[in-house]
Amino acid sequence: MHELGIVVHIAKTLDQVAAENELKKIGSVTLDIGEVSGIVPEYLTECWEFYRKKNPLIAECEMKIESLPAVTICEDCQKTYETVTYGRQCPHCGSYETYLVTGNECSIKEIEAC
Repeated sequence: MHELGIVVHIAKTLDQVAAENELKKIGSVTLDIGEVSGIVPEYLTECWEFYRKKNPLIAECEMKIESLPAVTICEDCQKTYETVTYGRQCPHCGSYETYLVTGNECSIKEIEAC
């Protein structure tokens, strides 16, 4: 379960942000998680609920998750399409010369201090 490692990394990042901004508590953190990132939101939430209790800074911090759609672009026709629906083959021209543009990321979008 790599979700626990992700939670630990997020908590360390929040500790750094809090120290830099002299924050005593963080109310919420919003994450952007790509549709094909391999992260299971339910597992991430479970890990967060467990781990946040170990750190007074984030003990009451809510984790919000926003899903980013997976989008692929075709190098031949330059059109984009939904990755999950069509896979690797471009639905516009049939080419396999495609690559993922978005949908594989995991990043902190917003931190709310309280």
